[in-house]
Amino acid sequence: MHNEIGSYEAKSKLPELLRRVESGESFTITNRGKVIADLVPADHQKQKVKNAIANIKKMKQHVMSDEVLDELKMDGRK
Repeated sequence: MHNEIGSYEAKSKLPELLRRVESGESFTITNRGKVIADLVPADHQKQKVKNAIANIKKMKQHVMSDEVLDELKMDGRK
């Protein structure tokens, strides 16, 4: 669940927000309607980083032959 909350209200209710984030909720903090920050569980960010690293490693394992690379280059020149 993702909720939007104004900065003043977030400041006033910070302990409550932190409890809710700890239980898995996420919040977008705004100031006069402009998005300022996202308040998300710490594990959420760590998992995103782990997934990005895994995807990079997976891509590095994929090897293309010189013929395929040459074909891609030629396709890009059309």
